Amino acid sequence: MKKIVNIIAIFLVLFLLTFTINIYAATLDNLDITTNKTTVHPGETVTLNISFGREMGSYDVNVDYDDNLLQYVSVDGGIANNTGSKVLVSYFYNAAQDAAPRTSMSITFKAKEGIITTNPTDLSITLTGLGTPDATSIDDITVPIVKNLIVEPVYVDYDIALNYTGEIIPKEEKDMEIIISSSMGKSYEHTRIIAEATTPNGESVKLLATDSQNLEHDIIQSGWGTADGDSIGGKDVVKKLQARGLFSGYGDYSITLKLIDRENSDAVIASKTFTIAVKEKPAEVVPPAEEQEPPTTENNKPTQTPSTLPKTGNTIYLSILPIVAILIVTYVVLRKKK
Repeated sequence: MKKIVNIIAIFLVLFLLTFTINIYAATLDNLDITTNKTTVHPGETVTLNISFGREMGSYDVNVDYDDNLLQYVSVDGGIANNTGSKVLVSYFYNAAQDAAPRTSMSITFKAKEGIITTNPTDLSITLTGLGTPDATSIDDITVPIVKNLIVEPVYVDYDIALNYTGEIIPKEEKDMEIIISSSMGKSYEHTRIIAEATTPNGESVKLLATDSQNLEHDIIQSGWGTADGDSIGGKDVVKKLQARGLFSGYGDYSITLKLIDRENSDAVIASKTFTIAVKEKPAEVVPPAEEQEPPTTENNKPTQTPSTLPKTGNTIYLSILPIVAILIVTYVVLRKKK
Protein backbone atom coordinates (compact mmCIF):
# COMPACT_ATOMS: atom_id res chain seq x y z
CA MET A 1 0.00 0.00 0.00
CA LYS A 2 2.78 2.39 0.88
CA LYS A 3 4.49 1.63 -2.42
CA ILE A 4 1.36 2.50 -4.33
CA VAL A 5 1.07 5.82 -2.47
CA ASN A 6 4.69 6.66 -3.37
CA ILE A 7 4.07 5.92 -7.04
CA ILE A 8 0.96 8.10 -7.06
CA ALA A 9 2.90 10.89 -5.33
CA ILE A 10 5.65 10.72 -7.96
CA PHE A 11 3.13 10.89 -10.83
CA LEU A 12 1.42 13.81 -9.12
CA VAL A 13 4.69 15.73 -8.85
CA LEU A 14 5.49 15.05 -12.51
CA PHE A 15 1.99 16.19 -13.52
CA LEU A 16 2.27 19.40 -11.52
CA LEU A 17 5.76 20.07 -12.93
CA THR A 18 4.53 19.55 -16.48
CA PHE A 19 1.49 21.74 -15.85
CA THR A 20 3.68 24.48 -14.38
CA ILE A 21 6.08 24.39 -17.32
CA ASN A 22 3.20 24.56 -19.79
CA ILE A 23 1.76 27.59 -17.99
CA TYR A 24 4.85 29.55 -17.05
CA ALA A 25 7.53 28.54 -19.55
CA ALA A 26 7.45 30.02 -23.08
CA THR A 27 9.60 30.14 -26.21
CA LEU A 28 9.87 32.31 -29.30
CA ASP A 29 8.83 29.63 -31.76
CA ASN A 30 7.82 32.19 -34.41
CA LEU A 31 10.84 34.45 -34.10
CA ASP A 32 11.75 35.99 -37.47
CA ILE A 33 14.87 38.12 -38.04
CA THR A 34 15.49 39.76 -41.44
CA THR A 35 17.28 42.67 -43.10
CA ASN A 36 15.65 44.84 -45.76
CA LYS A 37 18.65 44.36 -48.07
CA THR A 38 21.74 42.18 -48.34
CA THR A 39 24.01 44.61 -50.24
CA VAL A 40 24.63 48.10 -48.88
CA HIS A 41 26.45 50.92 -50.67
CA PRO A 42 28.33 53.78 -48.97
CA GLY A 43 25.85 56.26 -47.53
CA GLU A 44 22.92 53.82 -47.72
CA THR A 45 21.06 52.44 -44.72
CA VAL A 46 20.14 48.88 -43.86
CA THR A 47 17.48 47.95 -41.30
CA LEU A 48 17.48 44.86 -39.10
CA ASN A 49 13.89 43.80 -38.39
CA ILE A 50 13.02 41.43 -35.51
CA SER A 51 9.51 39.96 -35.28
CA PHE A 52 8.96 38.08 -32.01
CA GLY A 53 5.82 36.28 -33.15
CA ARG A 54 4.04 37.21 -29.92
CA GLU A 55 3.55 40.12 -27.53
CA MET A 56 6.60 40.93 -25.46
CA GLY A 57 6.79 42.49 -22.02
CA SER A 58 10.57 42.81 -21.98
CA TYR A 59 13.68 42.03 -24.00
CA ASP A 60 17.34 42.90 -24.40
CA VAL A 61 18.56 42.64 -28.01
CA ASN A 62 22.31 42.61 -28.52
CA VAL A 63 23.65 43.25 -32.07
CA ASP A 64 27.37 43.03 -32.87
CA TYR A 65 28.52 44.80 -36.07
CA ASP A 66 31.73 45.91 -37.80
CA ASP A 67 32.12 49.61 -37.04
CA ASN A 68 34.76 49.88 -39.80
CA LEU A 69 31.95 49.37 -42.30
CA LEU A 70 28.72 50.34 -40.53
CA GLN A 71 27.57 52.97 -38.08
CA TYR A 72 24.53 52.89 -35.82
CA VAL A 73 21.69 55.25 -36.81
CA SER A 74 18.51 54.59 -34.82
CA VAL A 75 16.24 52.07 -33.10
CA ASP A 76 12.49 51.57 -33.07
CA GLY A 77 11.22 49.65 -30.03
CA GLY A 78 13.41 50.31 -27.05
CA ILE A 79 16.27 52.32 -25.62
CA ALA A 80 19.61 51.83 -27.41
CA ASN A 81 23.10 51.89 -25.98
CA ASN A 82 25.68 51.93 -28.77
CA THR A 83 29.26 51.06 -27.77
CA GLY A 84 30.79 51.45 -31.25
CA SER A 85 30.77 47.82 -32.31
CA LYS A 86 27.70 46.64 -30.42
CA VAL A 87 24.17 47.95 -29.88
CA LEU A 88 22.17 46.88 -26.81
CA VAL A 89 18.45 47.63 -27.08
CA SER A 90 16.40 47.30 -23.87
CA TYR A 91 12.60 47.30 -23.62
CA PHE A 92 10.14 46.94 -20.74
CA TYR A 93 6.39 47.19 -21.23
CA ASN A 94 4.67 49.92 -19.23
CA ALA A 95 0.89 49.66 -19.39
CA ALA A 96 0.54 53.26 -18.23
CA GLN A 97 2.60 54.61 -21.11
CA ASP A 98 2.49 52.07 -23.92
CA ALA A 99 -0.60 51.53 -26.02
CA ALA A 100 0.20 47.84 -26.32
CA PRO A 101 3.10 45.44 -25.80
CA ARG A 102 5.52 45.26 -28.68
CA THR A 103 5.59 42.37 -31.12
CA SER A 104 8.54 43.64 -33.16
CA MET A 105 11.48 46.05 -33.15
CA SER A 106 14.12 47.31 -35.60
CA ILE A 107 17.63 48.78 -35.69
CA THR A 108 18.98 50.89 -38.58
CA PHE A 109 22.63 51.08 -39.64
CA LYS A 110 24.39 53.11 -42.33
CA ALA A 111 27.29 52.05 -44.55
CA LYS A 112 30.29 54.33 -44.11
CA GLU A 113 31.59 56.56 -46.91
CA GLY A 114 34.89 55.97 -48.67
CA ILE A 115 34.52 52.20 -49.12
CA ILE A 116 36.07 51.17 -52.47
CA THR A 117 36.10 47.35 -52.26
CA THR A 118 33.62 44.55 -51.61
CA ASN A 119 33.42 43.68 -47.91
CA PRO A 120 31.43 40.70 -46.63
CA THR A 121 30.23 41.34 -43.09
CA ASP A 122 27.38 40.34 -40.75
CA LEU A 123 25.10 41.34 -37.90
CA SER A 124 25.29 38.93 -34.95
CA ILE A 125 22.15 38.91 -32.76
CA THR A 126 21.44 37.48 -29.33
CA LEU A 127 18.31 37.98 -27.17
CA THR A 128 18.15 37.95 -23.37
CA GLY A 129 15.83 39.21 -20.63
CA LEU A 130 12.84 37.89 -22.58
CA GLY A 131 9.41 37.95 -20.97
CA THR A 132 5.71 38.25 -21.75
CA PRO A 133 3.49 41.13 -20.56
CA ASP A 134 2.28 38.97 -17.65
CA ALA A 135 5.92 38.43 -16.59
CA THR A 136 6.19 34.90 -17.94
CA SER A 137 9.84 34.10 -18.56
CA ILE A 138 11.00 33.17 -22.07
CA ASP A 139 14.18 31.27 -22.76
CA ASP A 140 17.17 33.39 -23.74
CA ILE A 141 18.71 32.98 -27.20
CA THR A 142 22.43 33.03 -26.54
CA VAL A 143 23.62 31.25 -29.68
CA PRO A 144 24.07 34.18 -32.11
CA ILE A 145 21.72 34.47 -35.05
CA VAL A 146 23.82 35.79 -37.95
CA LYS A 147 22.55 37.91 -40.85
CA ASN A 148 25.08 38.28 -43.67
CA LEU A 149 25.63 41.55 -45.51
CA ILE A 150 27.89 42.88 -48.27
CA VAL A 151 29.12 46.45 -48.04
CA GLU A 152 30.51 47.68 -51.35
CA PRO A 153 30.59 50.79 -53.59
CA VAL A 154 28.40 51.27 -56.65
CA TYR A 155 30.65 49.75 -59.29
CA VAL A 156 31.01 51.20 -62.79
CA ASP A 157 31.46 48.73 -65.67
CA TYR A 158 34.91 48.52 -67.21
CA ASP A 159 35.41 50.26 -70.57
CA ILE A 160 37.83 48.99 -73.22
CA ALA A 161 39.48 51.27 -75.80
CA LEU A 162 41.77 50.49 -78.76
CA ASN A 163 43.53 53.69 -79.81
CA TYR A 164 45.80 54.50 -82.76
CA THR A 165 46.48 57.46 -85.04
CA GLY A 166 46.57 57.75 -88.82
CA GLU A 167 45.64 55.21 -91.47
CA ILE A 168 46.57 51.54 -91.32
CA ILE A 169 48.55 50.20 -94.28
CA PRO A 170 48.71 46.48 -95.17
CA LYS A 171 51.85 44.65 -94.01
CA GLU A 172 53.04 47.67 -92.02
CA GLU A 173 52.97 47.51 -88.18
CA LYS A 174 50.72 50.12 -86.57
CA ASP A 175 51.30 51.23 -82.98
CA MET A 176 48.16 50.75 -80.89
CA GLU A 177 47.22 51.21 -77.25
CA ILE A 178 44.72 49.05 -75.34
CA ILE A 179 43.16 50.85 -72.36
CA ILE A 180 40.89 49.24 -69.73
CA SER A 181 39.39 51.74 -67.28
CA SER A 182 36.64 52.43 -64.76
CA SER A 183 35.90 55.29 -62.39
CA MET A 184 35.01 52.65 -59.75
CA GLY A 185 36.06 49.21 -60.89
CA LYS A 186 35.13 46.04 -59.08
CA SER A 187 38.21 44.23 -57.80
CA TYR A 188 39.34 41.02 -59.47
CA GLU A 189 42.52 39.19 -58.52
CA HIS A 190 43.00 37.05 -61.64
CA THR A 191 42.18 38.64 -65.00
CA ARG A 192 43.52 38.28 -68.54
CA ILE A 193 42.98 40.09 -71.85
CA ILE A 194 41.97 38.00 -74.84
CA ALA A 195 41.06 38.97 -78.41
CA GLU A 196 39.06 37.57 -81.30
CA ALA A 197 39.29 38.72 -84.92
CA THR A 198 37.20 38.57 -88.08
CA THR A 199 39.13 39.28 -91.30
CA PRO A 200 38.37 39.80 -94.99
CA ASN A 201 38.47 36.60 -97.05
CA GLY A 202 41.99 35.18 -97.18
CA GLU A 203 43.51 37.85 -94.92
CA SER A 204 45.02 37.65 -91.42
CA VAL A 205 45.76 39.98 -88.53
CA LYS A 206 48.09 39.97 -85.52
CA LEU A 207 47.88 42.06 -82.36
CA LEU A 208 51.37 41.93 -80.89
CA ALA A 209 52.65 42.95 -77.45
CA THR A 210 56.02 42.45 -75.77
CA ASP A 211 56.29 41.46 -72.09
CA SER A 212 58.89 42.38 -69.49
CA GLN A 213 61.01 39.38 -70.55
CA ASN A 214 61.13 40.78 -74.09
CA LEU A 215 58.92 37.96 -75.33
CA GLU A 216 56.42 38.78 -78.05
CA HIS A 217 52.81 37.59 -77.77
CA ASP A 218 49.99 37.65 -80.28
CA ILE A 219 46.99 38.59 -78.14
CA ILE A 220 44.61 37.12 -80.72
CA GLN A 221 46.31 33.75 -80.49
CA SER A 222 47.34 33.48 -76.84
CA GLY A 223 45.87 36.41 -74.90
CA TRP A 224 47.78 38.69 -72.55
CA GLY A 225 48.72 38.31 -68.88
CA THR A 226 50.11 35.61 -66.63
CA ALA A 227 48.55 32.16 -66.66
CA ASP A 228 46.86 32.84 -63.31
CA GLY A 229 45.88 36.37 -64.33
CA ASP A 230 46.57 39.85 -63.00
CA SER A 231 44.65 41.98 -60.50
CA ILE A 232 42.53 44.98 -61.39
CA GLY A 233 40.06 47.20 -59.54
CA GLY A 234 39.57 50.30 -57.43
CA LYS A 235 38.79 53.96 -57.87
CA ASP A 236 39.79 55.60 -61.19
CA VAL A 237 41.59 52.45 -62.32
CA VAL A 238 43.37 52.60 -65.69
CA LYS A 239 45.28 49.70 -67.25
CA LYS A 240 47.27 50.39 -70.44
CA LEU A 241 48.95 47.95 -72.83
CA GLN A 242 51.14 48.99 -75.76
CA ALA A 243 50.57 46.80 -78.81
CA ARG A 244 51.19 46.66 -82.56
CA GLY A 245 48.68 45.69 -85.19
CA LEU A 246 49.79 43.90 -88.36
CA PHE A 247 47.20 43.46 -91.13
CA SER A 248 47.96 41.31 -94.19
CA GLY A 249 45.76 43.12 -96.72
CA TYR A 250 43.18 45.82 -97.22
CA GLY A 251 39.54 45.58 -96.18
CA ASP A 252 37.40 45.82 -93.03
CA TYR A 253 38.64 43.91 -89.98
CA SER A 254 36.82 43.31 -86.68
CA ILE A 255 38.71 42.87 -83.38
CA THR A 256 36.88 42.03 -80.13
CA LEU A 257 38.79 42.62 -76.89
CA LYS A 258 37.65 40.91 -73.68
CA LEU A 259 38.64 41.12 -70.03
CA ILE A 260 38.04 37.72 -68.40
CA ASP A 261 38.02 36.43 -64.82
CA ARG A 262 40.27 33.37 -64.48
CA GLU A 263 38.88 32.74 -61.00
CA ASN A 264 35.34 32.33 -62.35
CA SER A 265 35.74 29.94 -65.29
CA ASP A 266 36.97 32.74 -67.58
CA ALA A 267 33.72 34.67 -67.22
CA VAL A 268 33.70 37.83 -69.34
CA ILE A 269 34.00 40.97 -67.21
CA ALA A 270 33.98 43.44 -70.12
CA SER A 271 33.94 43.18 -73.91
CA LYS A 272 34.10 45.61 -76.85
CA THR A 273 34.33 45.18 -80.64
CA PHE A 274 36.28 47.51 -82.93
CA THR A 275 35.91 47.76 -86.73
CA ILE A 276 39.17 48.72 -88.45
CA ALA A 277 39.38 49.78 -92.10
CA VAL A 278 42.72 48.93 -93.74
CA LYS A 279 43.39 50.86 -96.95
CA GLU A 280 45.87 50.36 -99.79
CA LYS A 281 48.94 52.52 -99.60
CA PRO A 282 48.20 55.62 -101.69
CA ALA A 283 50.54 56.49 -104.61
CA GLU A 284 52.74 59.52 -104.16
CA VAL A 285 51.30 62.56 -105.87
CA VAL A 286 53.70 65.17 -107.31
CA PRO A 287 52.23 68.63 -106.78
CA PRO A 288 51.97 70.81 -109.97
CA ALA A 289 54.52 73.59 -110.48
CA GLU A 290 53.39 76.93 -109.21
CA GLU A 291 52.62 79.57 -111.93
CA GLN A 292 54.67 82.75 -111.65
CA GLU A 293 52.71 85.97 -111.52
CA PRO A 294 53.93 88.78 -113.80
CA PRO A 295 55.77 91.68 -112.11
CA THR A 296 53.78 94.82 -111.40
CA THR A 297 54.61 98.52 -111.60
CA GLU A 298 54.06 101.10 -108.95
CA ASN A 299 50.50 101.61 -110.26
CA ASN A 300 49.93 97.90 -109.87
CA LYS A 301 49.87 97.39 -113.68
CA PRO A 302 51.67 94.44 -115.23
CA THR A 303 54.99 95.30 -116.89
CA GLN A 304 55.30 94.04 -120.48
CA THR A 305 58.47 92.25 -121.37
CA PRO A 306 59.99 93.61 -124.66
CA SER A 307 60.21 91.15 -127.53
CA THR A 308 63.76 92.37 -128.48
CA LEU A 309 66.41 93.67 -126.25
CA PRO A 310 67.88 97.20 -126.97
CA LYS A 311 71.36 97.25 -128.38
CA THR A 312 74.14 98.94 -126.43
CA GLY A 313 77.84 99.86 -126.88
CA ASN A 314 79.16 100.42 -130.53
CA THR A 315 75.74 100.19 -132.06
CA ILE A 316 74.95 103.88 -131.34
CA TYR A 317 78.07 105.11 -133.20
CA LEU A 318 77.16 103.14 -136.29
CA SER A 319 73.82 104.95 -136.33
CA ILE A 320 75.45 108.49 -136.12
CA LEU A 321 78.13 108.07 -138.88
CA PRO A 322 75.72 108.16 -141.88
CA ILE A 323 74.17 111.36 -140.60
CA VAL A 324 77.58 113.03 -140.26
CA ALA A 325 78.54 111.97 -143.83
CA ILE A 326 75.34 113.42 -145.28
CA LEU A 327 75.99 116.74 -143.55
CA ILE A 328 79.60 116.92 -144.94
CA VAL A 329 78.49 116.16 -148.50
CA THR A 330 75.78 118.82 -148.35
CA TYR A 331 78.27 121.40 -147.09
CA VAL A 332 80.75 120.69 -149.94
CA VAL A 333 78.04 121.00 -152.61
CA LEU A 334 76.85 124.33 -151.32
CA ARG A 335 80.47 125.74 -151.31
CA LYS A 336 80.98 124.83 -154.95
CA LYS A 337 77.85 126.67 -156.06
CA LYS A 338 79.05 129.80 -154.45
